[in-house]
Amino acid sequence: MRPVRALFPLLLLPVVLAGCGADDGGTATEGADLGAAARDWGVAPELVQVTEVSGYTVFQASVGGYEDEFVAAYRSETGTKFGLFAGRGTLTAENCAKEPLGEVADKPVVCERDGDAWYRTAGDSHEYAASDGGVVIHLIADADKVDRAVLRKAAEAVHRPDDAELAALLPAAADAVGT
Repeated sequence: MRPVRALFPLLLLPVVLAGCGADDGGTATEGADLGAAARDWGVAPELVQVTEVSGYTVFQASVGGYEDEFVAAYRSETGTKFGLFAGRGTLTAENCAKEPLGEVADKPVVCERDGDAWYRTAGDSHEYAASDGGVVIHLIADADKVDRAVLRKAAEAVHRPDDAELAALLPAAADAVGT
């Protein structure tokens, strides 16, 4: 991940988080609607991912593509938030500490293997990141606002959206429920 590319999405996260929320949950699908939504967002369908953590909902207005990554922001009722970023690449023991962690390009990254994912810290940020089939999914937050257990649960629950989850991500779904 290039430092500027890592920095810019997190700088935009507070702006993106001003949107409305929609619930998510479910299993994977490869339907034509996913392909159409991915094209609208300007990303490959395999990059479209969702997660679920009790107490957090996705901001529908935050969902979309940035450069060649899929991005979605999640927040709790208390206002804590984390971002989900999915892009092409791999994360290995060899490159984990070399890849910047979001906007913290000037701080050393510390990596710890945790199951199938990497727990990474740098400055005031932390994340869980996992590689799967050439896709790296990052779940990132401020370390003092979202605890590690929440990010771990989010990482464990990442999956491709089913039809209902995809509908909740799309603008028409938010309009239909009055958000």
